Amino acid sequence: MNIPATDLLTALRSGHSTSPRLTWYGPDAERVELSGRVLDNWVAKTSNLLQDELDAEPGMRLRLDLPAHWKSMIWALAAWQLGMEVVLGSGEADLLATSEPDTAEGGFDAVIAVPLPALAMRWPGDLPAGVLDYAAEVRSHGDVFMAHNDPDPGAPAVRNSDGAVRHEALLSEFAAGHEPSARLLVRAADGLEAALANALGAWKSDGSVVLVHGDVELTEKLLTAERIHGD
Repeated sequence: MNIPATDLLTALRSGHSTSPRLTWYGPDAERVELSGRVLDNWVAKTSNLLQDELDAEPGMRLRLDLPAHWKSMIWALAAWQLGMEVVLGSGEADLLATSEPDTAEGGFDAVIAVPLPALAMRWPGDLPAGVLDYAAEVRSHGDVFMAHNDPDPGAPAVRNSDGAVRHEALLSEFAAGHEPSARLLVRAADGLEAALANALGAWKSDGSVVLVHGDVELTEKLLTAERIHGD
């Protein structure tokens, strides 16, 4: 049974699959551009890591202790594709994906360390015992995801301080509304929840996203080069 997240990923890898769908501008002149096909590959690899290595399944909860970043977009889409609940904030969860594993609390079935630099092949330095290194593990997983269990459309897809949104309503209630085919500027400084809602809103309307870190200056040259348009 399909849910909106799986239909969205099908559309991203099918229609205009080589066109940019997610572009990231980060510190130190970092720029990452993912086409629909490459975005789907990253999501598939992450979903396979969750399912095959961490025994994740529909209904389980994943807390994202990550800033607004292209990798946090990947993690959210991967969890939704599995039928998991993405927890934003400090709510209880089964699994934790974090960019600060040294400060991770206890009580999770697994903790996954997510290094943010684009070219990181592994976590820089030592990790606490039992913490999984996302960068070192994800590339060994398959580019195509096949779910072991059907997701439940009525189960929670995302939870924040205001409550939960179900999978079947993810694109209608959580995603922001945007013009069709927009090339949308998303400011990472507005937070992960806003970034996810805006990205989903752009993608569901056949658009794309330019996600910009707060330390990056939004020059006319950048906005023109990325052909930002729509809102």
